[in-house]
Amino acid sequence: MPKEDPEVTNLRTELASLAKSIREKADAVRDDAGLGSNGAKPGKASTKKLLKGHINKVTCVHFSGDSRHAVSGSLDGKLIVWDCWTGNKMQVIPLRSAWVMTAVFSDSGNMVACGGMDNCLTIYDLNNRDTNGVAKMLREIVGYEGFLSSARFLDDKSLVTGSGDMKVMHIEVETGKKLLDMKGHNGDVAALSLCPTENNTFVTGSVDRTARIWDLRTPGCTQTLWGHESDVNSVSFHSSGVMFVTCSEDKTVRLWDIRSDQEVCQYKANTPNSSFTSVGVSNSGRLIFGSSDDSTVHMWDIVGTHNGVLSGHDNRITQLSVAPAGFAIATSSWDNNVRIWGL
Repeated sequence: MPKEDPEVTNLRTELASLAKSIREKADAVRDDAGLGSNGAKPGKASTKKLLKGHINKVTCVHFSGDSRHAVSGSLDGKLIVWDCWTGNKMQVIPLRSAWVMTAVFSDSGNMVACGGMDNCLTIYDLNNRDTNGVAKMLREIVGYEGFLSSARFLDDKSLVTGSGDMKVMHIEVETGKKLLDMKGHNGDVAALSLCPTENNTFVTGSVDRTARIWDLRTPGCTQTLWGHESDVNSVSFHSSGVMFVTCSEDKTVRLWDIRSDQEVCQYKANTPNSSFTSVGVSNSGRLIFGSSDDSTVHMWDIVGTHNGVLSGHDNRITQLSVAPAGFAIATSSWDNNVRIWGL
């Protein structure tokens, strides 16, 4: 290996010193970090439906706004729309590229969108089918310079996306036009979550180890929160709209307060080697969920108590989605299955 430049070494030392100083100043003005007493132990859950149909790793899952239907994407090159109450497949949509990384429902349930290593966003209209009974492609939006990692519908007219070209985009469904093309991260955007109380605001996580807040009314990143020591794999807003949760390759799940611009609480698994792949928050805001590559979903009371795990998958869990109604979560896994857990 080449000898390290002394100037680079000095700059790294200076950066570490500045980071330490910032943390100390943030701690000095922080309110009491205690979130209260854990009291009774909430969080009993069990598998209600095992959804079998994919023949390869399932990479993503997302609930519709009705909390009954969900869409999953798999490396078998298909999206499946499920009725989670009955376990039946409602639609199977073949994809042009099997390397799907994100699949999302619109709240209305009228559309699904997906994307991945094909560097494009594809939107399907579930209410219109072709002669083969497959949902018609409504729009295919190209122009991404990296893989599409995350997307969320704001409504049936537009959606926001995060991608491997370090950009966040606001897309109009009808025309496919990019309403906003914003760069703010210094690495691939890995995850995205909409604020439940303000539709113009959302948070993203990235391999640059930061989470960033965005407001469509003020184009560009409005706030940066850092503290993770490795890639941020997933983000999820708290129901209050003023906090959010992240998970990282550094084996931690963290709760952040936007108002105080800092971390509030940190959660770890009872198994030290578990890296987290996806996070979610219960509707009440009381429970934090973190799916892991140890094939389980870890649960914590928001005050920090580990409440146990949901076991059943046989391989790495790739994503979890909390039903908008709050009574279930869905998980996708490399074991080719999707599970619906009743809360």
